[in-house]
Amino acid sequence: MNDEIGFAPDEIDTAAPTRSARLKWVVVVDGSLPAGRIANATACVGAATGAAVTGLLGPDAVDADGTSHAGLPWIGCTVLAADGAQLAAIRAKAVASDGVSVADMPAHAQLTRVYDEYLAEVATRAPEDLGYLAVGIVGPRNRVDRIVGRLPLLA
Repeated sequence: MNDEIGFAPDEIDTAAPTRSARLKWVVVVDGSLPAGRIANATACVGAATGAAVTGLLGPDAVDADGTSHAGLPWIGCTVLAADGAQLAAIRAKAVASDGVSVADMPAHAQLTRVYDEYLAEVATRAPEDLGYLAVGIVGPRNRVDRIVGRLPLLA
């Protein structure tokens, strides 16, 4: 939601541990969903985050045969579990936090195969009435940690 979050080219250090990066990325997903819906929600939020946060992806990897493999997030990504009420609260805190990028997946996104129908449904609801399946957050480490608290890793 904040398109100014990201890394300047001189901040990208793919030789450093992920914990040394200025920003942290987490995806919080509704852990009660079936595995396929969890995978879909995290993939969709990940795609939206990758598009919104500059410098998030590292360079392409090239294998021994010279085949290129698309760059992955060099800062890593932690996937956490929460319930629906926690997801809504986490999203609200993240959206209200300066310097944080938020990508979310309202429940209706998995209920239609027509994107315009999804857009129309979202347009009729307040943010607190959307029912979130996943929320991706990128921001300063201490701020992200305060937003997500001590949520468990997705098991």
